[in-house]
Amino acid sequence: MIHSLDRVLGGQAQGTEHEEIPGAPEPGVRLTERAVRLLSVTVAAVVLALLTAQPWLLALAAGPLCLLLFAALSVHRVVGEPVLADGRVQQSSLRVFEGEPVTARFRVAFAGSAEWLDPGVVVGAGCELVSVESTGAQLTLAFVARRWGRWTLGTADVDVHDRGGLLRRTLRVELGQIEVFPNPADGGLTPVPVRLPGNLGEHTSRQQGEGVEVVGTRPFVWGERQRRINWPATTRRDAIQLQQFASERAADVVVLLDAFADLRDPATGGSSLDESLRVAAGIVRAYLRSHDRVGVVSVGGRLHWLQPGQGDQYFYRLVQMVLDVRRDLAYQTPDLNRLPPPALPHGALVHAVTPLADNRMMGVLGGLAERGNPVVVVEIPIGDPRISKAEYTEELALRLWRLDREALRFSLAEKGIPVVPWEGDTLDLSFAPLLRTRIQGRLR
Repeated sequence: MIHSLDRVLGGQAQGTEHEEIPGAPEPGVRLTERAVRLLSVTVAAVVLALLTAQPWLLALAAGPLCLLLFAALSVHRVVGEPVLADGRVQQSSLRVFEGEPVTARFRVAFAGSAEWLDPGVVVGAGCELVSVESTGAQLTLAFVARRWGRWTLGTADVDVHDRGGLLRRTLRVELGQIEVFPNPADGGLTPVPVRLPGNLGEHTSRQQGEGVEVVGTRPFVWGERQRRINWPATTRRDAIQLQQFASERAADVVVLLDAFADLRDPATGGSSLDESLRVAAGIVRAYLRSHDRVGVVSVGGRLHWLQPGQGDQYFYRLVQMVLDVRRDLAYQTPDLNRLPPPALPHGALVHAVTPLADNRMMGVLGGLAERGNPVVVVEIPIGDPRISKAEYTEELALRLWRLDREALRFSLAEKGIPVVPWEGDTLDLSFAPLLRTRIQGRLR
């Protein structure tokens, strides 16, 4: 049984702030809190009897003293050193999305018999402990993943008490690590550039090929398939005409993630890096569903990349690649020329997910435009700075700040880089204006 849930849950939400892991528990047999209380009563009764010269006060110490003597005589029979029964902790899943539950289960093995198990859990930064169950010597801890990233579930110090509840031994259990993936933003629209590579896909290109969309007719050439004859055109022109089809190609897409900084929205308290990764994951998922080749480049701190690929499993590889961006935040300007050609193919459509809050990102976007890659900026809102409405100078500074943001967007548009805002609902609202025409970019 569990002796105290207050020790486990702490009476407050866990996982919101990182808790410091306590030092290693003391080895060997130690007194429990009950034993300390009995010892305090015994000492207090003896001291009072000596100070007041009242022998009857010693009777108050008789009961606790007998229990302590019994515990001292049975030290050799106390529960043995506890260990993990299977040598490991069983987790329900090592990869989850935000908001999904995670269960850690382990069994404590020990010699002799125990009265109860008293776990004390220090929860990792990205999770929240919601419940604790005990069945005999087996403990089950239920968590909820709250924030994306690679997190440790925490540690559990399990106190194994003897029959009398006076002596205990402690076992420290490392609960292991999990990968928490961000919830991808919803969306199904996939804008494509004017020029598409020669890979077979689902997007209609301007080149003729083996597609299903008819783009015109042409005269019949001996040896071609007769089932493609366009009979209405043949009747009008009095000559055999064949239907021409547009080839269907797959797009090369690279998601550029801005990890230069993690900004907090003054109004909502939301994290720009959290929103950026959710939007990036949504873009990756939408294009992979269209059987396009998708890659990721993360700039800020260390330069991470994964060259474009296809397949459902590729989504998890792409997200895993950027889970460590929080650890890599540093004041460094990346050099995209260091990227190997497969990581950023020439002509690949680049979706830059950024709050446009760092001047270094402007240099990166300008470099991409000069390389000839069509670029789309998905702007993550960071909110207006808080001001005091009573201060005219602060209102003037806010207006200048907004004008500076507009000038920033205009400079990108002058370079042929469209800027679409992330509205926070679905990517389709942001990408809908891009479907009026294919993305041109600056072609060399």
